[in-house]
This record gives sequence, structure tokens and C-alpha cells, in this order.
Amino acid sequence: MMADKIRPHHLERKAILYVRQSSAHQVLHNRESSALQYAMRDRLVGLGWSQIETIDDDLGRSAAGGVARAGFERMVAQVCLGKVGAVAAREVSRFARNSRDWQQLIEMCRVVDTVLIDQETVYAPRQGNDRLLLGLKGSLNEYELDLLRQRSLSARHEKARRGELVVAAPVGFVKAGDRLEKDPDRRVQEAINLVFDKVAELGSARQALLWFHEHGLDLPTRRRNGDVAWRRPNYATIHRMIANPIYGGAYAYGKSCVAAGYGAAGVRPRSRRKARDEWLALIPGAHEGYIGWERAETIRKMVSENTPTSRYHGAPKHGDALLAGLLRCRRCGRKLTVRYTGAKHDIPRYACARGWLDNGEPRCIAFGGLRVDDAIEEALFQVIEPGALAAAVEAEAQAAHRRDQVRDALMRDLEAARYAVDRAFRQYDAADPTNRLVAVELELRWNRALAHVNEIEAKIVAHDAAAPPPPEPPCSRSTLCETISRPSGRRRRRMLASRSASSAPSSRRWWPTSTPTLRRLCCWSTGSAAFTPSYACRADGAVCAIAPRKTSSPPSGSWSSSPTMI
Repeated sequence: MMADKIRPHHLERKAILYVRQSSAHQVLHNRESSALQYAMRDRLVGLGWSQIETIDDDLGRSAAGGVARAGFERMVAQVCLGKVGAVAAREVSRFARNSRDWQQLIEMCRVVDTVLIDQETVYAPRQGNDRLLLGLKGSLNEYELDLLRQRSLSARHEKARRGELVVAAPVGFVKAGDRLEKDPDRRVQEAINLVFDKVAELGSARQALLWFHEHGLDLPTRRRNGDVAWRRPNYATIHRMIANPIYGGAYAYGKSCVAAGYGAAGVRPRSRRKARDEWLALIPGAHEGYIGWERAETIRKMVSENTPTSRYHGAPKHGDALLAGLLRCRRCGRKLTVRYTGAKHDIPRYACARGWLDNGEPRCIAFGGLRVDDAIEEALFQVIEPGALAAAVEAEAQAAHRRDQVRDALMRDLEAARYAVDRAFRQYDAADPTNRLVAVELELRWNRALAHVNEIEAKIVAHDAAAPPPPEPPCSRSTLCETISRPSGRRRRRMLASRSASSAPSSRRWWPTSTPTLRRLCCWSTGSAAFTPSYACRADGAVCAIAPRKTSSPPSGSWSSSPTMI
């Protein structure tokens, strides 16, 4: 049978032996498989070929169709030119594991009359039975690959659902078998704890980033080889820590997926983040975290709500307007924007102009912000006044604690820098002094480590010099309350937003009857007897600009007042 398929014109042309392994791991460890593939050269010699070319450019490349194979493309090109009488591989699955490449090779071999050879038999694509057999083998090879992939993924997903699949450890953790443990380096632990403390204190990841930049503190990052490096932090470094549930002691898997992306360079796989309800596994309490799970979720939600979209009020901005991002129009539901007027651009004015700017709709409402902010501020301090004394004492304690946090971080950096100096000195001292090429380089490293120590010591001295003296105790309660009665605009907005959110009722009541909070109706005059606007808080903490009307029954919906269209 083989003599009928191999003709003299096949032997006059050269034969190509195609050698391939699917991964670099197989190339390094499956040496016997490679040796068997190269041994196919003896089979070609026994069949009568004297000119044999071996193509092994695709060692370590999969034939599933996801990567380019230069060796396979060169082989097909030579077949198309009619220079090849036979293409051989130990198994035909070495040629291709996808229908596109496999059918292309069979069709080209049929056109130029080239035979395919494996360890069992010879295939002539011009014969119908052989072409049918080759098609079936190609389909089976592709199905076999899909079946192996599905089995592997199923086993991987089951292990992930049990919380035992640890692929990589983020900075601050190390792998210990099938679980994660905190990094034993106390400097790394304290730096990560400081990140969460600062985000919770300042209210946003960006403000925490600016705080780290202001004090010149570095944060740990994980290199590709697994080592920890200390670098100037950026926003992504802090936000990844806040969004990663691992730092809250939870195991998470399946947070992203790979999707095909189309661009000028062709199709490229791209990673896409999944929504939390689409994750494969999320197991709180799987290991020891840097903070508790509830606190981690609180910080994550706070940072996510800082997004200035229609759903959230956004992070507090600069400026004196107290209700920036909190007011909503009753008519269209859009946020009221703020602009500043006056000679010094310090007089806020709230207006609902997004509908007019975007769609040409009529303007909804606009009013000055001085009286509004004064009324809200007065109501705010009436709520917090009973705890003003304790708040002032706690604020001073927090300020001292913040100064101690910076100094403690600098002292940890100094300890690590001194260790690096000692290590560089030991390396320099152990070097052969006659080998100047090595000694000079080690001396430079030692000098750089000493310079880093001097830099950190200078930061500590500057920090101690800039620390304010301890304040004298206030002589009266009114004096103590005065110290917190005029915080910055950003801090006042945070106080207002947190107070309104924390006092949101669980049921939709028309009028609150509990202790005084900011959910009461406040009115102000605009100078016109015909129109007296007012505002009220929704159940989700947002504020709505409305106009009062006389009513005897509670309104429907989640508003704390009876709104009418403005």
C-alpha cells in the first residue's frame, strides 16, 4: 500500500520532518518525546528519501491556533512551491490542533501531490479515503485538546471554590502551600496598615496618595520575580490594595476574564474585570487579613462612591460650597452644579443646568448658596454640639497619632536602610581587594546605601522640626468647641455626607421622630414672597431641591418631605 502512494516524483523532491512540543516545560523535561520525534528521520530514510530537512522552529509553541508558528508557516510555504514530496511527524497532531491550519495543510498537499507520513502509515491526500481519514483525525485532535482543557479548568475551578487555589501572592502576603500568610517583614505590614488607615481617615484614595507624597513615604510593590521593592506610590498602587479583598482576609478567584480585542495589530487577548457577583469564589475569613472584612468593605464602598457619577455624590471637592455634589433637582433628578461668583470668586451659586447644556431643555432651578450653606452648617453643628468637647479632644489625639505615624514609618525606613548599609559593608569587606573590578562596584553600592541613610535621617530631623508644640488646654468649653467650629470646606462636606448617610432610616418615613439629625426640612428665603425654595434629604442620603406645598398626607416615594415640581 505504501509503495502505491510513494511514487518516484515524490522521492525526487525533499522531505520535511516537523518537530514540535507544546510548551517550554515539555521541551525541558519531556526529552524522550523529542528524541522519538527526531528519530522519524530514520523512517524517512528507510522509505527512500535522501534529502531531508528538519524544521524545529516551533519547539515550545502550541498548535491550538492562538500563537504564530514560524516553522509551520515556512513548511506550508515550501509545500505550496512544489518543492516538498513528503511532510512527516511522529503523530499528525504535531502539525495542527485546529481545523484552520489542518485543513490548509491537507488542501495544499492535495494540490501539489505531497504525502503525509506519521509513525504508522502514509497518507495521500489525493485519495478520497485518506483525505477522509485525515479529516477525522484532525477533528479528533481538536476535540481531544478541548476535552483536556475542559477537564483541567473544571479541576482548577473546583479547587478555587474550596479556596485552595493560590496562583500568586500580592504584596504583603506569601504563599504557604495552599493558603496565604502575611509577610513576616514588619515594615511591609505597617506600610499596608498605614494605607488603609489613611484612606479611611481622609476619605479617598487620591488624598491618601497626596499624603504619602507630602511626607515622602514609599510603599512596597511586588516585582515579577517575586521580590519586594519600595517605590514612590501612585494611585493604582493604593487603589489595588483597597479593591483587593485579600487584604480583608477573604479568598477571591475569577475576578477577571480574557476577551478578544481587535485593533490595528490584529486580534489580541485582553483582560477584562468582572463584577463582584460574577466572581467564581469569594470566601471571607479564609486567612488572616490586614483589616477586618467589614472594615475593608466599608472602605471599598466609600472609595467607590467617590466616583462623580449620577449614582454617587462623589468625593468632597475644593471650594467653600458645602452642598457640592449633594443637591439634586426634583424635576429632572440631575445633580445641581456649583459656580462661584463675586469679585474674589468665593460666593457659591447652585444651578440645575445640565439638561439645558446637554439637551436644550428649560432650566430647572438656580439660587445663591450663602444662606443655604449657613442654614445647613448651623443644623450640622446643632447635631454635633453635644459631642463637641469629646470631638475636640479626639481630634487632638488623632493629630498627635498622625505625627507619630509619619515618624514611625520614617524610623522603619531608617532601620531597613541601615540593614542595607551593613549588608553592603559585609559584601565589600568579604571581597578580594586585589580584584578591583568587583571591589569598586561594591564600594559604590556601599556609598549609595550610606547616602540613603543620610537622606532618611534628614527627613526625620525635618519632621521633628516641623512638629507643632503641644497645645495648651482650652480654658472653657466654648473655646474648645471654637477649635472645631470652622473646619475646611472639604472636611465640612465629608461631615455632612457621612452624617446624612449614617442617619438614613431603614423604613421610608415621611417625617423623622427620632433624635435630631440632618434629615429635617430646612427653608430659606430668596427675597420673593411667591417662591420659597427648600430642600430635604432622600433615604439614600442625597439632597433634593424642592418647593413646599400644603399637604395633609405623607408623599409617596423615599423623600423626607412633600416635593413639587420647580
